[in-house]
Amino acid sequence: MKGAREFDVVVYGASGFTGRLVAEYLAGRKGAPVKWAMAGRDAAKLATVRDEIGAPANIPLIVADASNPQSLHDMAKRTRVVLTTVGPYQLYGAELVAACVAEGADYADLCGEPAWMRQMIDAHDAEARKTGARIVFSCGFDSIPFDLGVLFLQAEAKKRFGAPFARVKGRVRKMRGTFSGGTAASLKATMAAAAKDPNVVTLLKDPFSLTPGFSGPKQPSGMKPEYDEDFGAWMAPFVMAAINTRNVHRTNALTGFSFGKDFVYDEMVMTGPGEKGEQIARGMAAAGSGMEGDKGPKPGEGPSKEERENGFYDVVFLGVDSDGRKLAASVKGDKDPGYGSTSKMIAETALALAEDDKIAGGVWTPGAAIGLPLAERLQKNAGIVFAIEG
Repeated sequence: MKGAREFDVVVYGASGFTGRLVAEYLAGRKGAPVKWAMAGRDAAKLATVRDEIGAPANIPLIVADASNPQSLHDMAKRTRVVLTTVGPYQLYGAELVAACVAEGADYADLCGEPAWMRQMIDAHDAEARKTGARIVFSCGFDSIPFDLGVLFLQAEAKKRFGAPFARVKGRVRKMRGTFSGGTAASLKATMAAAAKDPNVVTLLKDPFSLTPGFSGPKQPSGMKPEYDEDFGAWMAPFVMAAINTRNVHRTNALTGFSFGKDFVYDEMVMTGPGEKGEQIARGMAAAGSGMEGDKGPKPGEGPSKEERENGFYDVVFLGVDSDGRKLAASVKGDKDPGYGSTSKMIAETALALAEDDKIAGGVWTPGAAIGLPLAERLQKNAGIVFAIEG
């Protein structure tokens, strides 16, 4: 169990591209003092990053390596939360999850790898409940804006109508920015795992792969371009839907099916009305994820500061009920999704875990573990706006 710990948060992978952004955010964050440390394989690289981002010279540096499980246990013992940006998690995360569970430390990552997440749920959820470790996956653009966006909409639906929506549509209205090199590498690692293990393929196809013991109603595939009457616009497949939808269903299950057991949810990208919208949608569908081969960024690479600052996203969630009532909520971020916004989201999630002892141990989603208080934190500190439309 936790007890007194030397640190509130340890940023593991702090010398990598995204880890560096997280460390920079923590170093410059205003508010109550946070005891934090930077961790990674190479102390010299960590020291260089610490100096380059202007972090205090007394920020501790911890040497830990995924190939040395004891170093991970030693790190986990010292902190309330391990925030890890070291992916693909199916290659480098399993030993760290095991160490955090064993040592009763919380864990937050940027994982978008549902088959591996299910393996971790099966392997560690029961033990984490015993040790008090809160294991929280998907604390970046996949899947916080979507996880919390649905939660935010459903909370308003309950206030206005007395019940949640059984049908919610998540639609990316606008977005500028790149997916991270880690996201691209995770997709490639997942495809490699699927080629070796048919069980991985089964999990990837199952909308309820992260809700062991529960399967809800048939869900829309979102894999083909379609015209959506509710929006008066064409829609294209959204590459992140394969992880976000699973996390939203897990949040529903972990919150006692607060959206109902008949809940239907999908995500797509809005490409606009008319022939032009259709043309863009069909082009996006034909192009696939855009992360095949060597076209995507490499792990450790990413956009310039100017590109991150000029990025943004705008996602809308539309609830529709059987009586024809509709309500929309939006989530908007003021930085590029894969780096600028993601680094702030995971940092605030880790801080929320460090500050809250009431959350029980187990394998969680951000929406189920922290919920709307996390949305409030992100709105206050991280440039993310949650709003009801209409």
